[in-house]
Amino acid sequence: MTEKYRKNVGIIIFDIRGKVLMCARADKPDMQWQFPQGGIEPNEDIIEAAKRELKEETGITSVKYVNQLPFTVKYKFPDSVKNFFKQQGCDYVGQEQSWVLFLFEGNDCEINFLTNPEEIEFKDFEWVNPLEAPQRIVYFKKDVYQTVVNYFLPIIISEVQHGK
Repeated sequence: MTEKYRKNVGIIIFDIRGKVLMCARADKPDMQWQFPQGGIEPNEDIIEAAKRELKEETGITSVKYVNQLPFTVKYKFPDSVKNFFKQQGCDYVGQEQSWVLFLFEGNDCEINFLTNPEEIEFKDFEWVNPLEAPQRIVYFKKDVYQTVVNYFLPIIISEVQHGK
């Protein structure tokens, strides 16, 4: 039997200082940080999925597309997450993620976690050095975050230096 991975898009947003947006999950009592992410609908373009998820989860629309990871990355869920999906009738073992990099062209007052009060994803945000992201993420996503930060960091630095 082939293992089933949920198609997902991860989103890294950086600002003109080269800081990246990390958000604290609303469904956890402590501050569990992650980048915005979400499912890709059937036949949905990855960039459009990223923009849709970003707007749904954070209210952010003032972004400029910069780059995309040229390959997908996979990670497996711990049993608690697998069980959550099983209860919803899905048999995912993990996620296969595409990653998109955006430059944030708005200001912090645009960030609104209440765009869909029935499904609030996040409760707080911080702009952090990209190298901090893999240390802040839950254990089963650390390798993915290290991969995407390693790939996007030179691009972020170049964009910031050239004032794009």
